[in-house]
Amino acid sequence: MKLKNKLLLTILLLVIIPINVFAYSNYVIASGETIGIEVNSKGILIVGFYEVENSYIAKDAGFEIGDKITKINKTEVDSISNMVSAIEQVDSNKIDFTIQRNKQEKTIELELKKDDNKILKTGLYVKDQINGIGTLTYIDPETKRFGALGHEIIETTTAQKFEIKDGKIYNAKVSEIEKSRDGNAGEKNATYDKITSTGEIDSNDITGIYGTYQEEIANIDTMEVGEVKDIKTGPAKIKTVVKDSQVEEFDINIINIDTTSKTKNILFEITDTKLLSKTGGVVQGMSGSPIIQDNKIIGAVNYVIVNDTKKGYGIFITTMLKEGDK
Repeated sequence: MKLKNKLLLTILLLVIIPINVFAYSNYVIASGETIGIEVNSKGILIVGFYEVENSYIAKDAGFEIGDKITKINKTEVDSISNMVSAIEQVDSNKIDFTIQRNKQEKTIELELKKDDNKILKTGLYVKDQINGIGTLTYIDPETKRFGALGHEIIETTTAQKFEIKDGKIYNAKVSEIEKSRDGNAGEKNATYDKITSTGEIDSNDITGIYGTYQEEIANIDTMEVGEVKDIKTGPAKIKTVVKDSQVEEFDINIINIDTTSKTKNILFEITDTKLLSKTGGVVQGMSGSPIIQDNKIIGAVNYVIVNDTKKGYGIFITTMLKEGDK
């Protein structure tokens, strides 16, 4: 009887444990569209210092590049404009800045100086937003979740992942492409309409940026999601834009598949002569371009190999979908 009860308990456990805890669809829209990206920082990021009266007053006070300003005299601030307003409302030149550093909070007193025009100077270069372009990888038609880039947004001065509060994506048009050449990655140049956003960004992760798509997506063709076990070396395609907003498919060859890496899973080489003539290889702004094999979306372009720009890496689409579904 004890053995039978133990067996029954085991069977019940097997039944109630979910096989797949993620809710993404088996079919998604493989986009390839170029998008404008704007993300706002959690806190105001310190990215540098400047001299005031022949001294670096902020650096000397104890500020460091990468610190995030969150309060001015205990008043919360979340943008540069809010910070300026808070400073202007303080009577004294001595101000308490609350900052976050390595996930710990710290208060630094800074005595501001006035320039010849009686304008207060902090000695701080700060940033609260990053703008750029990339490629939209997928939209899940069931949940309206989207993923793009295939890698995180990095703040260039600090070389750190940009901790975002929120953000938006916009439709964009490619105006020109600076070609890649071995030793120097090129880039797409694009313009985008900042009036109407197409989606809200809520996550910046090592695997990409994610959010909720806001445009109508009815009557758009979907593509089956390819599992990692089905991916093989050999011919494949990428979807991307090289002119205006027209998405095209181009030939690549998958050289190697790595299941041990978090993000550099698919090593490929561009073989399409038309694409090479326009881009010289993988270029910045191509990140997020869907990788297609056997009529399934299997990944997204995310890195260029700088010393051999015809080659690049891609991330598994299932990795992006799992992260975007969180």
